[in-house]
Amino acid sequence: MPTRVETVVLHDSSTPVIGDSQRAGSVVVTNLETLLNQARANSLWPLTFGLACCAIEMMSTAAARFDLARFGSEAFRATPRQADVMIIAGRLSKKMAPVLRQIYDQMPEPKWVISMGACASSGGVYNNYAIVQGTDQIVPVDVYVPGCPPSPDALIYGIMKLQEKIKRGRNASKFTELRMFEVHPREIQDVEI
Repeated sequence: MPTRVETVVLHDSSTPVIGDSQRAGSVVVTNLETLLNQARANSLWPLTFGLACCAIEMMSTAAARFDLARFGSEAFRATPRQADVMIIAGRLSKKMAPVLRQIYDQMPEPKWVISMGACASSGGVYNNYAIVQGTDQIVPVDVYVPGCPPSPDALIYGIMKLQEKIKRGRNASKFTELRMFEVHPREIQDVEI
């Protein structure tokens, strides 16, 4: 009776698994988009945009206890030109909304947005004239992290969900689908000071 030999490849959390790749000995065959999405997902550079109490929880995710560096996101950037993920942490006032949009527009493509906390996601307990009732009215949001304030674990889970979304890819068929241009541009309300 002939013996059957099977190769078993075990993957732990530190070994990257490339999406729809095929192994043939020591050669891996995949397409360029899958490879780029894998690299983008594992090297996210968040932009520090803390607006309120959620920013304290966002900062603690980079500390030793939670160690955001495990996910390739330890390099928080202070300039939008070097960041690809905007984490909006806290309530967004209508006075700050044009600034948020300008900073978002300065970020290079591809870019993603995480809305952290109840205030950023839906206005929270601030249902009044001064607070934007959801940052999705100003910028397109990819991942919502609920809570008041959400724990650092919740933000890490949100980053993991964003990584899964990036690995799946956008499969943009047109140039306008890359969010360089908006088909229906949003209008920001002018606030008199």
